[in-house]
Amino acid sequence: MKIVKRLLPLLLFILALTGLGCSHLDKTNVEKVITSELDLLKNLDSETAQKYISYKELFPDASDEITLSDEIQEVFSLFFRNFDYKILDIDVDKDKKTATASIRLTTIDAHTLARDYAKAQLEAEILAAAASDSHTTEETITSLEERFLILNSLMKENEYGTVENNCTMQLKNTGDKEEIWEIKRTHSLENDLVGGLMTYLSDSDTLSAEDTLTIYLNTLKNMDINEMSNYLGVESIVNTSDPAKSALAASLVEQVHKIFNYEIKDCIVEGYIASVTTEITTFDSDAILDAYQKELDEYLSSPDAVIDGSQKRYQKSYDLLLDNIEKNTSVSTAEAVFQLVNDGVSWKLENGNEELGDAIFGTLITTPVEEDSESEE
Repeated sequence: MKIVKRLLPLLLFILALTGLGCSHLDKTNVEKVITSELDLLKNLDSETAQKYISYKELFPDASDEITLSDEIQEVFSLFFRNFDYKILDIDVDKDKKTATASIRLTTIDAHTLARDYAKAQLEAEILAAAASDSHTTEETITSLEERFLILNSLMKENEYGTVENNCTMQLKNTGDKEEIWEIKRTHSLENDLVGGLMTYLSDSDTLSAEDTLTIYLNTLKNMDINEMSNYLGVESIVNTSDPAKSALAASLVEQVHKIFNYEIKDCIVEGYIASVTTEITTFDSDAILDAYQKELDEYLSSPDAVIDGSQKRYQKSYDLLLDNIEKNTSVSTAEAVFQLVNDGVSWKLENGNEELGDAIFGTLITTPVEEDSESEE
């Protein structure tokens, strides 16, 4: 009996050691699986990256399927070039054959990348509309390839910092007689591994209404004359289809190109509607029209106006207006309120480039030269 009493503590100690040994072995096996997978991401293995982050998961609303070109595959390598991790804790449930690991991830600053992407995408859409021969507003880029090319360009051109976030990884033992641990690939895990990029890209407020208008105005300011003319539809703004008056439209755009500037003063957001108050600096259309009207009145009071006849008087009126536009040096700063709408995807100008044209061209939105030449008499 005494022998049994003496052996009992020893047996309990041995059983405890055996249990601890099994638990430690389980955790070691789980850790090996996690390490082997995350090391592949850390070592820029493109195939592993795509296993956890499908290229379609980043842009689920994209319109097409694509072939994984070298540039698209390169995006994943660029994204994970500073990736790192540290396993903080592993908990194994042998009865349920599951394991949970707490991991600290070091990823690219996905929030900054998502903001830069949203800016670059909107700018690309505006410039695409400006490159069109017809007066069109921007259209959302829906091609997966175009989107990935933007990401590729951003990560090549910019140095992004890193951020640390904790994530939880779930694993399941799928083996019968031996342990075969597999990581459960979930949307939440995919999002954690890319630093929340999926969440940021789908956030309609990644760019505020004020940020959005700034991109519209900055992109317009940096356009060349042809792009600006196409985007604002200047020939329709001056309300004429006369090919001879293309010089008038070109002169107006050249004035804008030299003078245009802006300053955002206030932004009021009410639900999905935003009103952004902006000071627009452009050519002084009132000064142009005053100078034009003075010269026109002098001409119409002269004997030459009677001798010229109606057709020449009309042409002279047009020439006087064009001359006053070309030699104008006066500028004007006026307040304009732009309306933006959040459609659940992003903020957009409610009336697109038409609203910009109205604010920039002021009282010269229609040509003051009468189409009915008889009215000049």
